[in-house]
Amino acid sequence: MSAILIVDSVSRSFDGRAVLDGASLRAVPGELRALVGANGGGKSTLLKIGAGIIPPDGGSVYFTGRTYQTMLRAHLAALGMFYIPDRDLLSNAWSVRNQLDMIRQQFNGGDPEEAVETVGISQHIDKYPHSLSPGERRRAEIAAALVRRPRCILADEPYRGLAPKDAADITHVFRALAASGVAVVISGHEMPELLAAADRVTWCTCGRTQEMGPPYAAARSAQYRRECLGELAGTGSRVASSAS
Repeated sequence: MSAILIVDSVSRSFDGRAVLDGASLRAVPGELRALVGANGGGKSTLLKIGAGIIPPDGGSVYFTGRTYQTMLRAHLAALGMFYIPDRDLLSNAWSVRNQLDMIRQQFNGGDPEEAVETVGISQHIDKYPHSLSPGERRRAEIAAALVRRPRCILADEPYRGLAPKDAADITHVFRALAASGVAVVISGHEMPELLAAADRVTWCTCGRTQEMGPPYAAARSAQYRRECLGELAGTGSRVASSAS
């Protein structure tokens, strides 16, 4: 299937320091893609460019059949883009229910009650985000994506600070979204659950990207194992076998 999002050979600098230099990314409906790499490699910047939050200095972004030179997050959101930052998607000023209802009304979205049940926080729907644990708050943010019914999800470090059970449950939801036809891209590090669930891996290193193929193929690269798997490099064969 054709990609709904193509970030093609983009560059971006901040205060004279190059963060991205010819990096690319594809998001394909029905596919879960893992965007991996060491801290500071440019993953977050690449996702923000894809979501229309910041413009690239060079290169182009293609979404739903059109190439965009000027990025407007609100416009891409209206076309079905949903970006999940590494923290604070939801406001502390309103309850989870209020915010999910706002999303439903604005985008003619899904049922908030069904969304929170899917992510396992039905009992917390009337709470405010600041009162939730990190795992509960992340689940609430995933519920927001479910209500939105997006065509493409870009999630930046969704597993940061989460317990293994929360991470595994959230991976299951992302996998189900991909199975329903959503294009899903998740950034992360040495997350075995993510690599086992991903269809393909994009490696972002030193401001550039490499398409690594399925996780089992990526695990064959010694350089990738050293940078992305670190101390888990020895488990590469286990990750590879579970993903094949």
